[in-house]
Amino acid sequence: MHASIEVADIFRAAGPAYRVAHAGQLSLQQLKVMSAIELCRTAALGGHVEACADCGQRRIAYNSCRNRHCPKCQGAAARTWLAEREADLLPVGYFHVVFTLPAEVAEIAFHNKALVYDLLFKAASETMLTIAADPRHLGARIGTTAVLHTWGSAMTHHPHVHMIVPGGGIAPDGSRWISSRLAFLLPVRVLGKLFRRLFLTRLIALHDAGQLAFFGTLAPLIEPAFLRHLSPIRNKRWVVYAKAPFAGPEAVLAYLSRYTHRVAISNRRIIRLDESDVTFRYKDYRRPDVDRQQAMTLATDEFIRRFLLHVLPRGFHRIRHYGLLASSARKASLALARELLAAAPPATNDPSAEPDDFRPPCPCCGGRMIVIEVFERWGQPRGPPHDSPSTGSSTP
Repeated sequence: MHASIEVADIFRAAGPAYRVAHAGQLSLQQLKVMSAIELCRTAALGGHVEACADCGQRRIAYNSCRNRHCPKCQGAAARTWLAEREADLLPVGYFHVVFTLPAEVAEIAFHNKALVYDLLFKAASETMLTIAADPRHLGARIGTTAVLHTWGSAMTHHPHVHMIVPGGGIAPDGSRWISSRLAFLLPVRVLGKLFRRLFLTRLIALHDAGQLAFFGTLAPLIEPAFLRHLSPIRNKRWVVYAKAPFAGPEAVLAYLSRYTHRVAISNRRIIRLDESDVTFRYKDYRRPDVDRQQAMTLATDEFIRRFLLHVLPRGFHRIRHYGLLASSARKASLALARELLAAAPPATNDPSAEPDDFRPPCPCCGGRMIVIEVFERWGQPRGPPHDSPSTGSSTP
């Protein structure tokens, strides 16, 4: 079995040379992400000493960087987010719908991330809400939770939005719950046509207002060539993919825990790191299911370049809620939905209960670990623990 390799190891080994080679080409956000991942779970961020309440075994736990692009820091964030979302689940089937941008638009999105990713969210959500409200289809007000992913399995640029949608909605007059068919929510061809129209209309408006930037091979699109660039996809089918409905609320939560806080590549997919290359697992969707798991080797610089493609603009929200689940209406809408479904209200958490900080158990006896000392950045504990530092936990 190979030793565990992390994105942090790659950045620590090759990051300094990459920064020098690409000086002036990296954004401040990309530089911050590199630095955060390199320092994550090291003495540079400080930490604490834990001791087992049963056997006294000690260990050091260095603090996490909590950067949303760090593969090691998403577990706790996902658990907190899921605990909040669990109360939003309704006793109905849930569907998974994916809206993907064509390659011609993905190129434009790469140079205009904040604007085009935001447009992707708005066009996809409006498409779902509009078609669902149409009496020829569902005829109801629905809610959606949308998550932006910008990568393919090989870390190439592939922007798309995953949506989780309850199988039904509230009638326009609020008098009843309208359920979707058991294995069918909305027609994907109709969704694709409206999505294409909404997105392209607003993208052209952004271009006409001079809000889009173009560099490199796309520089000519500043001129009227922009419309010629879009011409091949204006009559092309935009694929909206609808997966089979989930098997109950527990399956919805399991899915969300895997997708909401995912980053471009997880540490467990990295197989090998040597002086010049990185090898990792990926899925080749052109192959049959049994052969999809493949290994890819990239030059270390190319691996870092692909990872940094997916750094989001500062303050950009990659998880959004619409319709019945929009923050302004969620509480009232969910209460009405439960009333119409004759469903019990969600259980409330005891605010006096001590939160579970998910600290790993004692490696010696499995007992509960408690914090006995905290030390600051670049500091060290006053007394040496009985075993080696842990990188598996962070400040509670």
